[in-house]
Amino acid sequence: MARATRRAVEAVGGYAGAMYLRTGTPELLLMATVTGLPGALIRPWWRMQVNRPYPVAEAYRSGQAVYLPDGEAAMRRFPQLMAGLPFPFGSLYEPVTAGSERFGVLVVLRPASAEATVDVADRERMREVAEGLAGELVALAAAGHRVRWEGDPLSVPSPVPAGGAVEAVDRLEEAVLSVDRQGTIAFVDATAEALLGVSGSELRGRALWEVLPWLGHPAYEDHFRGGYLSDAPVHFTARPSGPPERDWVSVGLYPGPGGLTVTIGAAETPPYAPESVTLPGAGLGSPADRAASLYRPVALAIALTEAVTARQVSAVVTEELLPAFGGRQLAIYLLDERHLYLAWETGFPHGFLDRFDGVSLDARLPGVETLTSGRPIFFESMRRLADAYPGIPLDADVGARAFLPLIASGRPVGSCILGFDQPRGFSPEDRTVLTALAGLIAQALERARRYDSEAALARGLQAALLPHRLPVSRHVTTVGRYLPGTVGMDVGGDWYDVIATPSGLLALVIGDVQGHGVAAAATMGQLRSAVRAFALTGLMPEQVLRGTNRLLIDLDPGQFASCCYVLLDPASGRALAVRAGHPQPLLRHLDGRTEVLDLPGGVVLGIDPEAEYPVTELRPAPGEVLALYTDGLVERAGSDFDEGVERLRAALAAAEPSPLTETADRLIGEAAGIADRPDDISLLLASRTGLP
Repeated sequence: MARATRRAVEAVGGYAGAMYLRTGTPELLLMATVTGLPGALIRPWWRMQVNRPYPVAEAYRSGQAVYLPDGEAAMRRFPQLMAGLPFPFGSLYEPVTAGSERFGVLVVLRPASAEATVDVADRERMREVAEGLAGELVALAAAGHRVRWEGDPLSVPSPVPAGGAVEAVDRLEEAVLSVDRQGTIAFVDATAEALLGVSGSELRGRALWEVLPWLGHPAYEDHFRGGYLSDAPVHFTARPSGPPERDWVSVGLYPGPGGLTVTIGAAETPPYAPESVTLPGAGLGSPADRAASLYRPVALAIALTEAVTARQVSAVVTEELLPAFGGRQLAIYLLDERHLYLAWETGFPHGFLDRFDGVSLDARLPGVETLTSGRPIFFESMRRLADAYPGIPLDADVGARAFLPLIASGRPVGSCILGFDQPRGFSPEDRTVLTALAGLIAQALERARRYDSEAALARGLQAALLPHRLPVSRHVTTVGRYLPGTVGMDVGGDWYDVIATPSGLLALVIGDVQGHGVAAAATMGQLRSAVRAFALTGLMPEQVLRGTNRLLIDLDPGQFASCCYVLLDPASGRALAVRAGHPQPLLRHLDGRTEVLDLPGGVVLGIDPEAEYPVTELRPAPGEVLALYTDGLVERAGSDFDEGVERLRAALAAAEPSPLTETADRLIGEAAGIADRPDDISLLLASRTGLP
C-alpha cells in the first residue's frame, strides 16, 4: 500500500496521497497509509463511514471513481468535505476492487486545475495503480493474510523531495524554514535561529511542531491544513509561548510540491481575535465556546425547519445567526440568471447595498467570488478587506466581514454577508461552523424558493379558477369570500360558485378539496368546471353530485372532496339541496333566529362510485340568509368542531342581514385575524330580495 500510494501521487502529479482500507467493522474504512501530509494534521479524516456524504465513501460504496478537479467541483458535489477543508485543491478517488471484492480507496491530492474535468490519461494512470494494488491484495488474501486495517495510518515518505534553500534567504529579515510534507524541517536560515532562539542543528530533521510546539496549537491547525492542501499562500498571526512572554509574530506558509516554506516575522499589529481562541495553551475555545458552537447549527437548523418563505428564512438567520457570533449586519443575495440580487439586508446604512444589487458573476467582489469559488472569505478588519479589493466601497472604517457561499446540494443559491462592528478573528472552529451553517441556510433558501414558486403558481391558478364576480340576479343577492391559510402552503382546495342556469334557476355551490398547493388547486378547478358543466345541462342536484363523484374517481383515485349544492328558484324560493360530506349550512330567519340545517348527506366525493346523495327541499323566505361555508371557518386548534359551528351560528344571528357584504366581512373577519390558521376558508351567502 505504501508503494502504491507513492506511485499514484507520482503518476498524476500530486503532492499527497492516502489509502483507505476496509476494517473488521462493517461499513468502516480506516486510513492505512498517508504521504505528503503530516498524519496528525488530518486526524479527523482517519476514519470514514461508508454511508457518509464524502468522496472516499462514495467511491467505495459505488465502486466508481470520483474525480474533483478543484474546490468548486468539490463544493458542488460534496459540500460537507469543503466545510471541513475549505481550500482550493484537486483530488482523485479510485476504488481498489477485484471483481466483487472491495478493499478500499486510493486517494491523491494535487493542485487545483482550471480544467472542468480530470484528464483521461490521469484517470487511466490512477486506475492502473489501483488495479495493480488490488492484484497484490488478492494474492495476500489467497495466501491467508487478513487484508484488514487496524490502528493509525502509516506515514510514507513523500515522493516529492523537499528541496534545499539558497543562501540569499539569510539576508531576509524574516525567519525562513523549509518543511517537507511530513512536517519535518529540512532547512533553517540564520534569522530563524536568532528569532526562535534555537540552533539549526536542533531544528533540522525534527518535526516542526515538536521544536515549535506553539505552532501546533489547535487554533493554527486549520492554517497548516490550508497550506498543505492548497497551492495558495496562507498568512496568520501567532504568539510564541513563554516564559518569557513573547510578542505576536506573523506567519506565512508558501506551499509547493515538496512541502512548505514557512516565514516568521514580527507582526505589525496584534491580531483581532477572542482570547479563548487565540491564546496559546488555552485550547480551542473554552467548554462554553464549544457548547455554543454545537448549539448554533442545531438551533439554526431547528428554526429553519419552521421557515417556509425566503423572507422567513432570512428573518431566522437574522435572529439566530447574528447574535450567536456577535454580528450586526447581514445581507443575503440570491442568484438568478448569473446575477446576484439583494434579497434581505439588516444593519447596513440605508441604500448602501443598492449599488451591488444585480451584479454579474464576472464582477470582482468578495460576495461574488465566494460563490464562484465555493470558498468562504473572511476579513478580520476592514483594512484587510480594502487591501484585498482596492477601491471597493465600504460602509464603515472599522469592523470585520465574512462572505459565505450559499450552495445547496452542489447548486449555487447565492451568498451571505455577515458584518461585525469591531475587528475580530475567525478561529478554525468559527470558520467550520459558519461554513456548515451557510450550507443549512442555502438548503432552506432553495426549499423556500421552490415553495414561493409553487405558492405563486397555486395562487395564480386558484385566482384564475375562483369566480371573479358572481352573476347578478333580480331576486337573489349573493356574496362570496375566500381567505387563504397562513401556515405552510397557503393555497388550498376550497371553492365556491354561483351558476345561473338556462332555466332561470340559481345553483349555489361550495366545496373543499383535500390538501393544499398546486395539486389541490388543480383538482378544485376540475371539480368546479365539472359542477358548472353538469348544472348548465339542467341536471338535478343529486345528478350533479353523482356525476362529479364519478369524474373525481376517474381523474384522481385517492383524492376526495366535500361539496354542498343548492338549486334555488329565485321567484318561488323553492330550493333543492344535496350534501357530500360537507358542513351543514346555516339559515338566518327574519327575526334573527339562526339554525343549523339538518340535511341528510352522502359520503365525500371520490370514495364510492355508487354513492347516493339524498335531496332536501328548502324554502327560504325573502330577507332570510342562507350561509354555506368550508370547515376552515369553524375549526380552531384545541376546539371542538361543533363549538366552531355554534360560534358561527351566533355570529350570523347577531349580524345585520343587510347589506350582505358587511355580513360576510364580519363572519370572516375574526378568522382573518388568526395568525396560525392552517386551512383556507370559503364563505357563500345568499338572500332572496323578494318580488318587485
